[in-house]
Amino acid sequence: MDAGLLILRLVLGLLIAGHGVQKVSFRLGGKGLAGGTEEFRGDGFRGGRLTALTAGASQIGSGLFLAAGLLTPLAAMAAMGVMTVAGTVKWSKGLWVQNDGYEYPLVLVVASAALALTGPGRWSADHALALTPWPVWISVTVIVLGPASGLLTRVVLHRTAPAR
Repeated sequence: MDAGLLILRLVLGLLIAGHGVQKVSFRLGGKGLAGGTEEFRGDGFRGGRLTALTAGASQIGSGLFLAAGLLTPLAAMAAMGVMTVAGTVKWSKGLWVQNDGYEYPLVLVVASAALALTGPGRWSADHALALTPWPVWISVTVIVLGPASGLLTRVVLHRTAPAR
C-alpha cells in the first residue's frame, strides 16, 4: 500500500507542480508569466498577472507538498481548489479531454481527495514528522473546502459576459 501511495503522490504532485511551472515560466513548455497572464485573461479572469502568479504558486506548492507527502490534507485542499477552477474553465466543452473538456482536472481533484482520505503512507514527510494519521474530520473538511474555494475563486475573479 505504501508503494502505491508513493507512486500516486509523486505522479499527481509532480504533474500539478509542472502545470503551475507552465503558468509562470518558459519551462516545461510554458509561455512565461506573460503567457500565463494572457491565458487567464483569455479565460475571462480578472487580476491578470496576480491571478497567474497565485494560481501558478498554488499549483507548484501544492504539487510539491503532495509529492513529498508533507501536510497532505492541506496540499490536497490547495490542489483541489486550483484544479476545480481549471475544471470550471473547461466545463462548457463537456467531460472528455479530447474535446478540451474537464476530464483531466476532475481526475486530479479526485486523486487529491483520495490522498486526503487515505493519507500519504509511511514513505512520506508526514509520517517522518509523526503527523499521521490525520483525523478523518480534517480530511472531510479539506475535501469540501478545496473545491468550494475553487468555485468561490471562479465567482469572485471571473468576469461576467456583457449582456447582449
